[in-house]
Amino acid sequence: MIDFDLMARLERGLARWLKRPRVDLALLAALLAVAATGLVVLYSASAEAPAQVFNQGLRLALGFAVLFVFARIAPTVFRTWTPWFYAFTVLLLVAVLVFGEGRGAHRWLDLQVVRFQPSEFAKLALPMMVAWYLHDRPLQPSWRDLAACALILAVPAALIVKQPDLGTALLVAASGVFVIFLAGMSWRRILFLAACGVAAVPLWWQFVAHEYQRNRVRMFLNPEADPLGNGWNIIQSQIAVGSGGVSGKGWLGSTQARLDFLPEHTTDFIFAVFSEEFGLIGVVAIIAVYLFIIGRGLWIAAGARDTYSRLLAGSISMTFFVYVMVNGGMIAGLMPVVGVPMPLISYGGTSAVSLLAGFGILMSIHAHRLRGR
Repeated sequence: MIDFDLMARLERGLARWLKRPRVDLALLAALLAVAATGLVVLYSASAEAPAQVFNQGLRLALGFAVLFVFARIAPTVFRTWTPWFYAFTVLLLVAVLVFGEGRGAHRWLDLQVVRFQPSEFAKLALPMMVAWYLHDRPLQPSWRDLAACALILAVPAALIVKQPDLGTALLVAASGVFVIFLAGMSWRRILFLAACGVAAVPLWWQFVAHEYQRNRVRMFLNPEADPLGNGWNIIQSQIAVGSGGVSGKGWLGSTQARLDFLPEHTTDFIFAVFSEEFGLIGVVAIIAVYLFIIGRGLWIAAGARDTYSRLLAGSISMTFFVYVMVNGGMIAGLMPVVGVPMPLISYGGTSAVSLLAGFGILMSIHAHRLRGR
């Protein structure tokens, strides 16, 4: 027997929910602008393949749906579930080492109905866990708290290194380090830990780094040493960026991608396609939108109601900044190639959904601060 009264209540609840989405409209508009730009560039970079653009559109739609849902959930709920989410993510990272797949690596889990990259979840779970640990402790963190945070960072980062995916591992660890930094760590401690990190580089190079990682560093320093091999990606990317000039070649005018000179032109190097087609003017415009998103996120962090929200919002914003900076530096030849996508422009579903989920949490922090609950 159908309970019509229950259905009517559910319908009224859904109507109220849809009327009050609780999103930051300025931030949402900027995210939509970048996502739409990404679809336009992807159409060109994929040699006008509508199926690929459609698939990415579906993934972005899922990501924005997650954003809307997360924006309505109170930050206290996220804080309560943080340890469980962190543990679940670590289990997924262990599972991907056993059952995962990828080109010469174990990075993807294929559940038949969905295929995803668990390391993308770590980019969200890790700063949440560090913020959860620090939220009710004295700021600045003691050495004991720093040691506990280091352990929280080390477990998922080490599992991602084992895949191997050093670039993602560094970004995941950085998202947690930002939380510690925002917790008020003194410059003396920051400089001390930075010096320790620099001192560990020779040990990493000698005993930990894979040969392909060493080659990436060598090619970053001198790509002309192997122009048809390991230096190919950087050289072709720089050619694409430089040939765009001030105003670019125009939409669908990228020769580097369409003639298959540029590798990974729909994923990691798609911003080189954008640079070639829209030139310096386009690059400045999209970077301005990115900076607005980052600035808006930091503004929300500054007004957060509690320590957990403030640390997490700040980390989400600064991690987003690092993504843009690393990918932009990579395609311009200013940084080594580390396989970091350009946020909301590069082709990829797990990255887009996890990124927009983070912005959903950011909007939740903003909305519930205004409403006092």
